[in-house]
Amino acid sequence: MANLVNLERVSKAYGVRPLLSDVSLGVSAGDRIGIVGRNGDGKTTLLRVLTGLEEPDSGRVSQARGLQIGYLQQGDELDDTHTVREAVLAGRADHEWAAEARTREVVEELLVGVSLDRVVHGLSGGERRRCGLASLLLGHHDLLVLDEPTNHLDVEAVAWLAAHLAALPTALVVVTHDRWFLDAVCLATWEVHDAVVDSYEGGYAAFVLAKAERQRQAAATEARRQNLVRKELAWLRRGAPARTSKPKFRVDAATALIDDVPPPRDRLALQRFATQRLGKDVIDVEDVDLVRGERRLLTHATWRLGPGDRVGLVGVNGAGKTSVLNLLSGVLPPSAGRVRHGRTVALQQLTQELDDLDPEARVLGTIEGIRRVTRTTDGEVTASAMLERFGFTGDRLTARLGDLSGGERRRFQLLRLLLTEPNVLLLDEPTNDLDIETLNVLEDFLDGWPGTLVVVSHDRYFLERVTDSVWALLDDGQVSMLPGGVDEYLSRRAASLAAARTAQAAGTTGTAAQAPGAAPPSEPAYDAKTRAGSAEERAARKTVERLDKQLARIAEQEARLNAELAEHASDYERLASLSAELRELSRQREQLEEQWLEAAEQLP
Repeated sequence: MANLVNLERVSKAYGVRPLLSDVSLGVSAGDRIGIVGRNGDGKTTLLRVLTGLEEPDSGRVSQARGLQIGYLQQGDELDDTHTVREAVLAGRADHEWAAEARTREVVEELLVGVSLDRVVHGLSGGERRRCGLASLLLGHHDLLVLDEPTNHLDVEAVAWLAAHLAALPTALVVVTHDRWFLDAVCLATWEVHDAVVDSYEGGYAAFVLAKAERQRQAAATEARRQNLVRKELAWLRRGAPARTSKPKFRVDAATALIDDVPPPRDRLALQRFATQRLGKDVIDVEDVDLVRGERRLLTHATWRLGPGDRVGLVGVNGAGKTSVLNLLSGVLPPSAGRVRHGRTVALQQLTQELDDLDPEARVLGTIEGIRRVTRTTDGEVTASAMLERFGFTGDRLTARLGDLSGGERRRFQLLRLLLTEPNVLLLDEPTNDLDIETLNVLEDFLDGWPGTLVVVSHDRYFLERVTDSVWALLDDGQVSMLPGGVDEYLSRRAASLAAARTAQAAGTTGTAAQAPGAAPPSEPAYDAKTRAGSAEERAARKTVERLDKQLARIAEQEARLNAELAEHASDYERLASLSAELRELSRQREQLEEQWLEAAEQLP
């Protein structure tokens, strides 16, 4: 494949801190590379050097002649005086851009709800991000370089963007903390750490496996070295008189082994905080209406959260997910009905806002004001020691809160919240501004946390990792459980949008013959759902249960066949037979999933 960009022995530092040291790598046509690493380790710097926006301190960056690079930076470059139409579509009229299928798809997916004639200056941060991404995707490039493209996108938009990028012939380099997105799009992974870049084949899952294997091999090597250290130390310590007569080269060798112990990596460590006991009653939402402005978010909704429930809540941007969290916490009262909390509930809510911190306060002083000593499963830990485990070391311990980066502020919020020892956690977009290493530690903490958890997040990987069930706001006034998780949510949304387009097309032809002054057609009622407790409802529920079991059996068979594929990788006849069986199972699964969706639609 044609080589597009090469980095040869490139180094780059800011002040005394090196971010890249003697890095050599390249991007070829057709490559799709994901970049991961901790916040501040140099991912964005690598992108800027790669695109030529910054010169390296040493080394060489070469690009193919005539290379067209499209770069989505974390801050947009939109002209505030332009309209959205001018910024994204170069001023083209609706009939001009709508005639192109590619342009129409990008506009419909990324600019939904944004008027093309709005001025850029009045857009929110999320709307500006979508405009910048849409403008980039409508251009013609040999290489796309994207820095956090999934920021401000909901689950549905992230899924569309992944499919869109995977179908492009353009080479791609992307920095993102969205691990599902990395798996869906990327064919290789670069990890930036300690001023070097390690390269792995495959997306995020393959990267984790390969890195674990490297660490296993390094651990085995370290174990052998430590064993040799112990032997050498024992030899050196055999009696004071003997030490003076030992050969100098043996003493020097033992000293070198001891000095070679690598320093512990500066990683975050979350402790399992002692939680107060939860009773049988946690949060009950009973026959609730919730109205915000002119929008009715919930209508006669009932929802029960029990002890130990781990719930993910999804919906399009603007569906009311944050409002539902505020309803659960008691910040937002219901318009009708009631929300009851159990007597033993100790609730904490993590919001999306970062401005609830006093910018003049200091990190250590604020934490000591909450709790000077924290009791953990490992004993008592001081505030300064706890902060260090959360990554606040050196001068960051006494830093002003106003001087913290977005990721540090998010980390500080989490620590402050967990120090209060809650037993119910409501997390609104907890993954914002956190790097993958911090996310892994947070997930590890939540794995062992025994309380009740409700998470709103666009990070599909995080949702599926820490929750046991997924619920959705589907614009029907209810909070609906989705047994099929995020996949089912996306399927329902696609079906709903297709039905809406069909209804709109039918309405366009029907209204032409409608008499002036006639009443508009009424809103469609949800007649497809059966009455609760009816024979039809029981029959639909039995059908869903039967199909669930059949789908589980097919999933087991597919897993077995995939294992056999790996086992018989060199037996081409066996591979052909196994592939045919897999295709047949896939066909059966699709049919069962369609039947499942039809049956599920009948449930109240």
